[in-house]
Amino acid sequence: MCILSFYKPGITPDLAALRDGALANPHGHGYAVVADDRILVGHGLDAAKVIEDFAAVRARFPDNPALFHSRFATHGYISEQNCHPFRVGGDARTVLAHNGVLPAIVHPAKGDSRSDTRIAAEDFLPLRPFGSLDSWAGRADLEEWLDGDKMVLLTVDPRYKHTAYLFNEHHGRWSRDGIWYSNHSYVWRGPGTDEQPGNHVDDYCDYCGQYGLERGGPHCPACGFCEQCWQEFPHCACEFLTGTERYADLTFVDIA
Repeated sequence: MCILSFYKPGITPDLAALRDGALANPHGHGYAVVADDRILVGHGLDAAKVIEDFAAVRARFPDNPALFHSRFATHGYISEQNCHPFRVGGDARTVLAHNGVLPAIVHPAKGDSRSDTRIAAEDFLPLRPFGSLDSWAGRADLEEWLDGDKMVLLTVDPRYKHTAYLFNEHHGRWSRDGIWYSNHSYVWRGPGTDEQPGNHVDDYCDYCGQYGLERGGPHCPACGFCEQCWQEFPHCACEFLTGTERYADLTFVDIA
């Protein structure tokens, strides 16, 4: 699942939303704030401390883009080293954070403790497999490779045309206060329920964060995510799915 938020210049973080998102995604947290000619980054497993540090740094640099990420581990150890964001190719001038499960080419091999996103940032994306991200083709190819996943890249490297890049923006949502979130898991109280943050909600998708679902099985009717094998349609390969024809009776809804 994970929850990734992006802040345009001048946008103030919603700390309550960050705390709720951290409860739903408890496996590590991190932030990045553009500070003129450098990027200030923080990581940690203690959500309260990381959020407090982020708020302080953001208050110092409110007029630049920023991001915050809380992790729900799918690949790699639960450790501070696997907390987003990650330097791209080891270059402190460019960092990225991601929400989703990346293609198998960046899944960790046996004995590799890194997460898929960390491997992508350190090993795969520095090879520029999609060309320039400032080109239409490069951006489109990266978004197609992400396959519905979301990614934010912040940079002060002059080789990039922009300081902030938001990939697959349409798969996330903008809040009324101008913050972009990769899914709904920053809101843990379901409409019309008395559920408290951190409690399981049966009609809630752990991947896209959609509430009010009427499930006919382990798959989310909003995004296709399978609670059993932790894969999205059409990649589900668990015992509940023997072929894509099994999806014929599912109706997917737009949650953007």
